[in-house]
Amino acid sequence: MIQQAYIRPIGFVPGPQSEHGNAVRLAGGMVYASRFAVILRRDGEVAERWLAAPDTMAAVLGQLPDGCGADAEAQWSNLTLAHPPLELGARTVRLDQPQVMGILNVTPDSFSDGGAHDGPDGARAHAAAMLEAGAAIIDVGGESTRPGAKPLWEGDEIARAVPAIEASAGMGAAISVDTRKAAVMEAALEAGAHLVNDVSGLAHDPRSAEVVARAGCPVVLMHAPGAAGEDLHEGGSYGNVVLDVFDALRARRDAALEAGIAARNILLDPGIGFGKSLADNLALINALPLFHALGHPLLLGASRKRMVGALSNEAEAGDRLGGSLALALEGMRAGVQLHRVHDVPETVQARNVWRGLRDAALTDFGDLPG
Repeated sequence: MIQQAYIRPIGFVPGPQSEHGNAVRLAGGMVYASRFAVILRRDGEVAERWLAAPDTMAAVLGQLPDGCGADAEAQWSNLTLAHPPLELGARTVRLDQPQVMGILNVTPDSFSDGGAHDGPDGARAHAAAMLEAGAAIIDVGGESTRPGAKPLWEGDEIARAVPAIEASAGMGAAISVDTRKAAVMEAALEAGAHLVNDVSGLAHDPRSAEVVARAGCPVVLMHAPGAAGEDLHEGGSYGNVVLDVFDALRARRDAALEAGIAARNILLDPGIGFGKSLADNLALINALPLFHALGHPLLLGASRKRMVGALSNEAEAGDRLGGSLALALEGMRAGVQLHRVHDVPETVQARNVWRGLRDAALTDFGDLPG
């Protein structure tokens, strides 16, 4: 019999004063949680569920079966773990507030902007515009990972990505490379990239974990059901999508640690849209706060995804700004640290307004007695 506990934040408040201090700061960010569901899963099925607040959590965890308690205690500690900033070249990206990662696709066939930024000049201009608009990181990708996209030879991917990375590095940008191939990672890091964003969670290429460990760079581990094969979207069948993705990300995290990658260099991404139905994606977005229990910063990539079109009368990719902002704001309310987006100016503006609201809430004691 396999038993596993999960701690999911389900109640949020503007600041700790709203609960007379009985709230925790989620992942060292700007979100405060005051109510939690402690879930016990037995052989893949949810068996029991308790509600807890910070002052009752110890008692609830004490009710868990033998073998679950230590991991649940670690999850509870992880939920309040403040993450150090990312040191990406000359840039420092703080993780105590939401940050925007701008997408720079240098692909002819990406689902949203394929061919729009091909060539060094186009890539340079778009990277400069995103940096000026407030992007903290530029994420350069040379291979489309949309459903049905054909795998690309690593030499062609390098030829696409490296010039864009070099152009972005010349501006002093913090740069991420979006790839699942070790050779592309090596070439990108040599060209000036600082972070690896692997949609396969380092499962696709047997050398990739070694490359990242040797470089000592941060890495994003994303969940995709077909990560080990060519089709990332293959095999998307779940008993409980939220808990299954949580377990899968934990397994990829553990594999990365075993490969010698430092815990401080690991970020996690639930992989919205990768081998997941609309219902799966909605469940994951609603459950994002749970993933802080793994103890690593989170990245959300929901910009212009198919789910927005599905909820918006089949709006085309270029007409999904409103839905993309709604998902980004939902991620911010969940304490997600990095938001990978196409529409940088609009997302930065939304983030700045959201942060203004959070700052104001923390200094508002108007409904408390003097």
